[in-house]
Amino acid sequence: MNPQAPVRAADDAWLTVVYYRFRAWRGGRPFWAGLFTLIGGFPIAYFPYADLRLGNITIAMATTAGAGSLIIGILLMTLGVALWFQQGIRVFAGVASILLALVSLPVSNLGGFFIGFLFSLLGGALALSWAPGKPVDPEADGATDHQEAFADAPVGGVPGPRGTETAYPSYPSYPSETTAHADGGRNSAG
Repeated sequence: MNPQAPVRAADDAWLTVVYYRFRAWRGGRPFWAGLFTLIGGFPIAYFPYADLRLGNITIAMATTAGAGSLIIGILLMTLGVALWFQQGIRVFAGVASILLALVSLPVSNLGGFFIGFLFSLLGGALALSWAPGKPVDPEADGATDHQEAFADAPVGGVPGPRGTETAYPSYPSYPSETTAHADGGRNSAG
């Protein structure tokens, strides 16, 4: 590199800009749920049609339920992509991917030898558990209400030692006949 060459920030940081745009896009949708569901569809659709060759020996894993495996795999891949672009169907897509993963166990070589089953199950669970975030407004009225409610609380909000629990300056301490009412509601057991 020539130290005298002019450096433009637009040329130098294009990869960073792409990364931050992808990160912002990914943050507003159930990205990982869609990715796991999409990945789970591949082994379910692939293994019934795969051939394994060991020298002159060909091992075919084709089953009679090949069409069912293909349909389940393509549906899971479609649900994975749909989760990225249609966040409103996350509950439907999550339930559907869990059900399709369970159906793939008997239909598709034990759910793509448990690889596709586990990925699809995890993707469906993530889709069901994802909830869109709400932006935080720092100037909300709720912050001032919270501050006013605890204006007379002890410093730091931590209660004092046992002997001073009822002796706050704003709260007069009233003597009581029982130990349950004195000492902040704590009862000594011995």
